Amino acid sequence: MTPLLSAPRRFSSPRDAVPTVDQVMVEERAAAFARRSIKTGAKLAGLKMVVSMMDLTTLEGKDTPGKVACLCRKALQPIEPKYNVPPCAAVCVYPNMVRHARRFLGDPSPVRIASVAAGFPSGQYPLRTKLEETRRAAGDGADEIDMVIDRGAFLAGEHQKVSDEIAAVKEACGAAHLKVILETGELVTYDNVRLASQLAMEAGADFIKTSTGKVQPAATLPVTLVMLEAIRDYFFQTGVRIGMKPAGGIRTAKQSLAYLVMVKETLGDDWLSPALFRIGASTLLNDVLMQIVKTVEGRYQSADYFSLP
Repeated sequence: MTPLLSAPRRFSSPRDAVPTVDQVMVEERAAAFARRSIKTGAKLAGLKMVVSMMDLTTLEGKDTPGKVACLCRKALQPIEPKYNVPPCAAVCVYPNMVRHARRFLGDPSPVRIASVAAGFPSGQYPLRTKLEETRRAAGDGADEIDMVIDRGAFLAGEHQKVSDEIAAVKEACGAAHLKVILETGELVTYDNVRLASQLAMEAGADFIKTSTGKVQPAATLPVTLVMLEAIRDYFFQTGVRIGMKPAGGIRTAKQSLAYLVMVKETLGDDWLSPALFRIGASTLLNDVLMQIVKTVEGRYQSADYFSLP
């Protein structure tokens, strides 16, 4: 029988070794990013970059193969070709929809398939179940696995358990990349977000992600800044680049551009790539496309002219 856990990784950063977050400064600095003014040429380039970084998402109980196919079509060609908009980075679906997405997108595809797994969204599943779900999603063709940590264990101080589970899921992913969702809205403090970010990176995360989109607050500029600074410090310590994905609550083009500015000024140009930065979105794309059309044509189109994701 395959063991549930490989040789355990020791989480080497206890709470007293992780920097304390200055709440006032984080919130003031994050608010400043939202006030930046980006003009026409840079704005158009930024909006197209946002599209290329988007994980177009459907995570509903009423999801069907047809709905997933529609999502894939939108991700492949978000708008008519004359606007020269790139495809989205990925579609994000439940594990039982992965094979339908793969059938529609083919292999290879410019659009990756991400699957939530490992007890999403609660994280309150037995480890065996988490690993079986992860292996099934990866086996059906998922390029990326989005797992969520057990917040109950984390808040109870069982950090080694959380670390070991992340490491086990990472192993179960095989060749698929692992995004670790912290569910920051349930972590209560910025210090907890910082600690959970460090824990996830040390345990093998390829990306760290704010939220499931099922809990409010989800992604915010301050909490994302805390995570970006954790990624920066981890890179300085190890030379390893970890990706970042804010998800949930980013609904307007203006908000998405503020996130790009924050990434550039915190981590630099290397992270301005779908390989290292994603935005989880179900409603953002059409607002970004409306702004692209406005910038190119000089006038808005009605929302009725844009297909639903």
